[in-house]
Amino acid sequence: MRDRTGETADSRQESGPDASSEHAAADALCRFLKAAPADRERLAPSVVAAVGRERFHQIVGSTLERVGDVTEVRDSPDGLVIEGTRGRALAFATTRDGHELDGLLLAPGEHRPPRLRVPLGARSALGWIVLALLLILRIDACWEAPSRLAWCGRLLLVTAGYIFMEGWRAPAELPWWVRRPLEAGALAALASVWRLPGLPTSGGDAPELFVGAVMVALLGWFLIRARRHRWGTAVSRPLVFPLRGGSWYVVQGGGRSMNHHVVVPEQRGALDVIQIGPLGGRTRRRARGEGVQAKNESYLVYGQPVHAPCDGTVVSAVDRLTDQEPGTIRLQPTYGNHVWIDTGAEIVKLAHLRPGSVTVTKGDTVRAGQVLGEVGNSGNSSEPHLHIHAERDGVGLDLEFEGVSGPLCRGRTVRS
Repeated sequence: MRDRTGETADSRQESGPDASSEHAAADALCRFLKAAPADRERLAPSVVAAVGRERFHQIVGSTLERVGDVTEVRDSPDGLVIEGTRGRALAFATTRDGHELDGLLLAPGEHRPPRLRVPLGARSALGWIVLALLLILRIDACWEAPSRLAWCGRLLLVTAGYIFMEGWRAPAELPWWVRRPLEAGALAALASVWRLPGLPTSGGDAPELFVGAVMVALLGWFLIRARRHRWGTAVSRPLVFPLRGGSWYVVQGGGRSMNHHVVVPEQRGALDVIQIGPLGGRTRRRARGEGVQAKNESYLVYGQPVHAPCDGTVVSAVDRLTDQEPGTIRLQPTYGNHVWIDTGAEIVKLAHLRPGSVTVTKGDTVRAGQVLGEVGNSGNSSEPHLHIHAERDGVGLDLEFEGVSGPLCRGRTVRS
């Protein structure tokens, strides 16, 4: 699962767009960009109100400076593409009536579509295949070790591979028919111990013992450090875990090497959470028996109620962004449909909610445990999951939940 939650947008409209067609949005955006500067405010009053007049003209002007005279706006797998005489830019736009823009996001830089478009799920699968092949080679080497020391070294190298697989690669995301054979490889490596009585103590590749020991020690140390990482500033009081009645698997969380959110300061303590089945006894642990490109409804977490983790006041709520297709990411406002709650000491943010499910609006007072919406796949998200983080003065905080002890890091299962 991949969640690109870092800010990359120039402009966005926080009140949330409707579900108008991409064709109507593309036409409205094209008219807007081709209009005289004095007419653009009339064609996008909601956007001006959201970002301010000066910022509005700065963003639009810098985009037009990059692309030149606009020739067309077309739809693409990445989002709306603004074609100009000097280049192209990626955009997101919505319109209520086919004329005025009520949502606009312009990506910085020139849009360069990839020559070969590989689905995100296929990229992940390729990584697992490479890891599996490397493990198989080392497991096979255990059965061919020329000495006891060489065998110990090769077994340590296999152990290092499993530390990496179990520690950093979130294997609970895999179907059981992929994960179980990988794990069975560890037993196959251990079974080679029967050869030891007939092997000399040393000889051959004895230096592998040193290499294997160093790799296990280093990977083990980095893994413990990443899993136990704390930023040093926590939420003012423990939160209520926002999902209930199941097993919830953390796919992003922990230190720098385990949590891709750390590149955005306010999200450094963020968690991405999916649902997994009891005891892993299903064809697919996080989705109901479908392949890499499963539908949103196939994921167990999709549509699950999201409860308020704290008391506070809603400072932002968006409800009408469409869901992404699993395995792809079109340009959308970063958090998608979301609810942000101000506790008075920090702001707690829940993101990627299902369109039409959000039950609160800006200014509402909420209580811990109140249903806010449902898990979806909107925003910069490649599959259904719940994103949650807390920030104070633009800096991310360590999350703490009532009744949940121990580190909240990738690979952790929370049962509630």
